Order: sequence, then C-alpha cells, then structure tokens
Amino acid sequence: MMKLDRKEILSALETITLAGEGQNMVESGAVRNVLTFGDEVVVEMVMHTPAMHIRKRAEADIIKTIQEKIYADAKVKVNVKVETPEKPEIKGKGIPGISNVIAVSSGKGGVGKSTITANLAVTLAKMGFKVGVLDADIYGPSMPIMFDVERERPISVQVDGKSKMKPIENYGVQLLSIGFFTSPEQAVIWRGPMASKALNQMIFDADWGELDFMLIDLPPGTGDIHLSIMQSLPVTGAVVVSTPQAVALADAKKGVAMFRQESINVPVLGIIENMAYFTPEELPDNKYYIFGKEGARNLAEDLEVPFLGEVPLVQSIREAGDYGRPAALQTATPLEAAFEALAREVVQETVNRNENLPATEAIKITTMAGCSAVKKK
Repeated sequence: MMKLDRKEILSALETITLAGEGQNMVESGAVRNVLTFGDEVVVEMVMHTPAMHIRKRAEADIIKTIQEKIYADAKVKVNVKVETPEKPEIKGKGIPGISNVIAVSSGKGGVGKSTITANLAVTLAKMGFKVGVLDADIYGPSMPIMFDVERERPISVQVDGKSKMKPIENYGVQLLSIGFFTSPEQAVIWRGPMASKALNQMIFDADWGELDFMLIDLPPGTGDIHLSIMQSLPVTGAVVVSTPQAVALADAKKGVAMFRQESINVPVLGIIENMAYFTPEELPDNKYYIFGKEGARNLAEDLEVPFLGEVPLVQSIREAGDYGRPAALQTATPLEAAFEALAREVVQETVNRNENLPATEAIKITTMAGCSAVKKK
C-alpha cells in the first residue's frame, strides 16, 4: 500500500487558487490540515465563501491535483467548514414587507437591461409572486413606456398618518419611476445628490405593500446612483445583464467587480446574456450569433458566478416593449419559455443565497407558487 507524504500533498495544493482570492489555498490559510492514512488523504478546509459551486469546484480541484501530482489511486476526502466572516453591518434600512431586493445592472448602456427587468417582473408576477419595479435609471427611465403607463401619475395615500406615493400597477407589477415625475420630452439634468434624493423618496416614501421581489432597474455603468442605492437599501443580490460581444463583456466584468467590492459586498446572483443570437421568424431553426457566441456564459464561468440564461434577439421583444406589453406576456411562445427559465434561475439563486449567506437583512422567500424547480420551504 502506498504511503502518502503530507508535505508533498501541501506542495501540490499550493498550485490551486481559490476563486476570489489572490493567494493559493495553502498560503491563504484555507487548507487547515492534511491527514494521511496509507493511501487515504483527508484535506480539512475553511472557506469564507459559502457559494455551493465554489465549494464544489475547490473540492474537485483538490481531488484532481492530488491524483494527478501525487498518486493516481489516492482516496481523497475533502471536509469543508464554512466560516462567514463577521460582516460589517450593511448600511441602510430595509423596507418592511419587502422580502428580496434584486438590483438589475449592466456595465454598459444598450444591452437591454430595462427590457430584461420588465420581462422578468411580469414573469415572476405570472408565477404568483408579488413584484415591484423601481425604475432607478434616472437618465433614461423607460419602464413607464414598457408597462404602458406613460401618462399615469402616482397618487398620494395616507399610511399610518403619513402621506405616501402609491405605485402604479399594471400586469400584476407595482411600478415607480422617475419618468412619472418629469414630462416625457424633458431631459433629466440632475447632479448626483438630487438624483439620490429623488430615488430615496421613491424607495421609502412609497406604499409598496408586501412584495416578494423588488427589482431595481439601475442606470448603466458603475456610479453615484448605484452607491446611493446600496447605502440606503440592503440589496439581497445583483443580476448583471450583458450582450455577448467583448466590449459589453468588459463592462459587465466591472459591474460584477463593483458589487463584489468589500465596501459594497452585494452577492452577485448571476449573469444574463441578452441578444444571445438572432432567429428570423421565417427560419425558426436558424441561429445567427450576431454579437458573438456565448460570451456572457464564458464570462460567468471565468468569474465563477452562476449563468442565469440567455435571451435571443427577437424583433417582437423590442416591439412589445415599445408597445407597452412585455413579450413575456405572450403565452405559449419560445419567448415566454425563455423568460420563465430565466425567472426560475433568479428565484433559485435567491433561495441559495438566502440559505447560504448571512442576510443583507433580507427575509427568506416563502411563496414558491408556480416555481416547481424550487423546493417549497
């Protein structure tokens, strides 16, 4: 029987880097102990990232490395203990009654972030969730058009003796947008503090009621508005939208990095690839990869964040958005199926995040109506 050397195993493990950490797993202190019994190896690890896919990846890397570099028939067992570091208290106060706040972001304009947000919202509502959308895209608020409520204005209601804004509702989704407070022809020329103040009012001075999900449609990029929202509201998780081409991916990468910064520390639920391919109506089996193939899927893999799904470039998505009836409302179509799969992944990742990470003061999802892929609590 082969006798394995502990020192050799530690040297082999020094070739593995853990996701999100610059150092190898021995230097970073992730490997706490290595025990050998003949041809058996037990590696004891402590990880600060409870994300299941990162744990599984580390486990697979350890087994593969030991079997390739030390002994092919080694029986390797990896024991992982998760220690989430004490988080600095998340800034901001939660809104009572809102269980999960999901920020929808993109590093770059023009990748269809608002379209994805609108379609995700109506799909979640169709699944039986209570959903709200906060259109925080100060400089290009497009939600009123997409929900066909451009000319509506929120009314004021009394809640516990206080005057609050009542969100506009359509397609089962509650909506507030800066677009309701400016005329459609008017450009919003605001400095950061003014924009942040307006957003804070829409978040805290509104009667949102009970919501399972509040989706926040952020402006493109990484800037002032993003920081204001993270500071004033505990965000459960972020979703980053990108198109497959290199220019968009470079910006999506920055978007993910922004949420992962220590001072912000918002879990990234995953990346969505929009305009993944084009299928002409008359040739439904043909896929044309106009912007490149699977770029966002590969980026998700590189950054070790979940890939939530892809949405094709279809004329009717754009038409439906312009017409004010999101495409996901069309029943029995491939688009409805695509958005349903996407919504299911977002719900699943939210559940995973709430089970594995300390709350950003978010409450666990309790209603799973229409979401058979997800275990009921």
